Amino acid sequence: MLSRIKTILGVEDDKQDDVLDIFIEHVSSHLKALIGKDDVPSKLEFIVEEIVVRRFNRLGTEGMQSESVEGHSITFYDLEKEFTPYESIIDSEREEDEGISRRGKVWLI
Repeated sequence: MLSRIKTILGVEDDKQDDVLDIFIEHVSSHLKALIGKDDVPSKLEFIVEEIVVRRFNRLGTEGMQSESVEGHSITFYDLEKEFTPYESIIDSEREEDEGISRRGKVWLI
């Protein structure tokens, strides 16, 4: 996962590995808590990768939610909302583990 993230970020040396490893650990722990598992399933690793890239790109601007300089505006997700775009995927993973299926038919007699 580290090498994939470094490729996305264009990082070619090992100077940022410790920071990236910490981000990977934190995001993975958060995702594991959300899905109620001890490991992140391989099909959900893309979530960790995408959020780690976002966190890395925000280094130095952690406390800022938005910035506007000469017509150029940047707005960041709040850390508490980082997983919001993935909620339906996370919910379906939890439901899959709990044996809940949204597919089926209901018959009323």
